[in-house]
Amino acid sequence: MADDPDTTITTLANGVRIVTIRVAHLATASVSVFVRTGSAHETRALNGISHFVEHMVFKGTLMRDARRINLDAERLGAEVNAHTDKDHTAYYMHGMAEHAALFVAMLGDIVRHPTFPDAELERERQVLLHECTEDEDDPLSTAFKLFDKACFGLHPVAQSVIGPRRNIERFTRDELAVYVQRQYTGANIVVGAAGNIDPQAIARAAELAFGGMPQGQGNAVPPVEYRGDIATRRIAGSSQAHVVLGFPIPALADDDPASTVAAAVFGEGMSSPLMDQIREQRGLAYYAACSADVLDLCGQFVVEASTAPAQLEALLTDVLRLLAAQAGRVDPVDLERAQHQLAVRRLRSHERPYRRLEDSVLDLFARGRVQTSSEWLAGIQAVSADHVRDAFARMLGAGVSVALAGALPRAAGERVREIVAANGRLKGV
Repeated sequence: MADDPDTTITTLANGVRIVTIRVAHLATASVSVFVRTGSAHETRALNGISHFVEHMVFKGTLMRDARRINLDAERLGAEVNAHTDKDHTAYYMHGMAEHAALFVAMLGDIVRHPTFPDAELERERQVLLHECTEDEDDPLSTAFKLFDKACFGLHPVAQSVIGPRRNIERFTRDELAVYVQRQYTGANIVVGAAGNIDPQAIARAAELAFGGMPQGQGNAVPPVEYRGDIATRRIAGSSQAHVVLGFPIPALADDDPASTVAAAVFGEGMSSPLMDQIREQRGLAYYAACSADVLDLCGQFVVEASTAPAQLEALLTDVLRLLAAQAGRVDPVDLERAQHQLAVRRLRSHERPYRRLEDSVLDLFARGRVQTSSEWLAGIQAVSADHVRDAFARMLGAGVSVALAGALPRAAGERVREIVAANGRLKGV
């Protein structure tokens, strides 16, 4: 179902859905294939395999080798790429609108017919191991991985997208092929196109490319239960302490925009309480940000900051104080600012066809329908100061999760636990 007159949704007999968004003034088009599978759908033994597959499908199909895959796109002036997230994998091309139906066929080839050549597998394994090293060396990335574990423990949603080094080192061609056969089915595929396109031509191309897929069943994830904990890791050679803290918030399907507004109230822009008090007034961090990360499976209210080790305790104490203040009173000016900032950010992102397409497809996965921009904006504007205050109160009631990485004082974990417990904001305290 789509309420936007520019958006058309078609479902093939095998469950593959096609989303087309006509943007008549554009000369280019974005075409994507989204698969509802990511690190949250993996067992511990297979953690990282979705990302490995995403890399390997470009290395050869039944009809084309790696060079031909790239050349076919580049001869048309098109960009081709992909990404993996916790809840989905996406393959996409961007080029001239007149080639959009051809892009569907080209993406269909790599998604449906990868061969995972042995020689390419070993070369790409080394690329992924380098990527893993880079990720391990990044203190902020480490803090985020610790934060996910602090929030959700051993649940698959807490797993990293890249996976552990030991898995990357041992994945076999057969494991990749079996994973694709099981996870890449009609019930888990959405083909999308946005731009000055012909929706019927896109639908025909999608039928040819994906109509023969087995339907399968929707890939499911066990219910997510919030844990709430503290995790730390000292990293040699780092000169800063990197902090990620936050709380659980409703998932995308819950249609609860109050947490998104709360994040903007707290940390969107230099005049927000986080930036004004922590950075401008007290100089406790050279970098700080706040966001609401809302997925199909769960949501996280996230505050991140980088600071000098000597200022770590003051930073945590002040952030917790500011969060508690929001649960007591939300400044109407901050609410107005936040709502306008969110509106502008949404409208700007939807001026980019791929972003509009991605939001539409993730809506379809989570809600079974596409939420229009006007509907989303109306929901944001309907959030009152009381709604935001209640959102902060619920988050604080759930208990905070804190992750620290980098240059940390000795016994940092114990000291942070004392600070959090003193403020009554650790789950179970």
